Amino acid sequence: MIMFEDIKRNKVKSLFVIFGFILIITLILYYLCMAFDLDASFAILIALSFSILSCFASYYNSDKIILAVSKARPATEEEDKKILNILDGLMISSGLTYKPRLYVVDDSQPNAFATGRNPEHAIICVTSGLLEKLEYYELEGVIAHEMAHIRNYDILLSAVVTVMVGFIVILSDIFTRSFFFRGSKSKDNDKGNGVLMLIGLIFLILAPILGKIMQMAVSRRREFLADTTAIQFTRNPDGLISALRKLDNDPNELKVANKATENMYIVNPFKKDVNGKKKTNLFSTHPSIDDRIEALQNIQ
Repeated sequence: MIMFEDIKRNKVKSLFVIFGFILIITLILYYLCMAFDLDASFAILIALSFSILSCFASYYNSDKIILAVSKARPATEEEDKKILNILDGLMISSGLTYKPRLYVVDDSQPNAFATGRNPEHAIICVTSGLLEKLEYYELEGVIAHEMAHIRNYDILLSAVVTVMVGFIVILSDIFTRSFFFRGSKSKDNDKGNGVLMLIGLIFLILAPILGKIMQMAVSRRREFLADTTAIQFTRNPDGLISALRKLDNDPNELKVANKATENMYIVNPFKKDVNGKKKTNLFSTHPSIDDRIEALQNIQ
């Protein structure tokens, strides 16, 4: 019952996230247009149109964008037969009707993520390091975890947030450049336009922080839920526990990961800071591995 409630909550939350980002992007773009002295009516039309179109594009193409950024390739029977067999074996226990497509990222860090706008268009992506360093039952636990994200409808929310956070970062960069290089020409605007510009500026400054908070909100709880659901698929908590320990202790950094995509992975791809210390704090997108393992060990 709790799982079905979370699935419904994820669907509703996805709609709120999309609406929220439309609002934020509209205000940011409106301010950018006004910074270039465009007509107020024209500026709001451009901002609203572009934000809506970008959300639709993110919804339908988020998986393609993420795979391209991650430099992922389709898995093949010749090279990746073991992981394909694990995926086939979990299809029955997972209850998924459509088989996810499997992709591989050539990177030494063991990690994985799932993406796609719904279970019918789902993708599971693993690194070559995961295939090389994990045993069969550990790989099964990781794949089951990603299939849990698919069944729980985490993938839509995660993919949309990932693409839109990246888009906001781009807008912030555009603003920074335009703010310092635009001319001093100005126009008189009414108070309503001034308020919109002020709100847009505030959102522009706070956008990276808001994006981080949004990633945290959609990541931490869903990781615990996916771990629990994965055990229902495999009936073997030891496999996932062992996998999480190996992934957490691996020293390699994931080269293709970035701040927009870090929330998608089963473990944080940026596990250590410049001093070599574990990066688990208030702003972490993932719960600590110790907390996740303890939760798995408490499953009866």
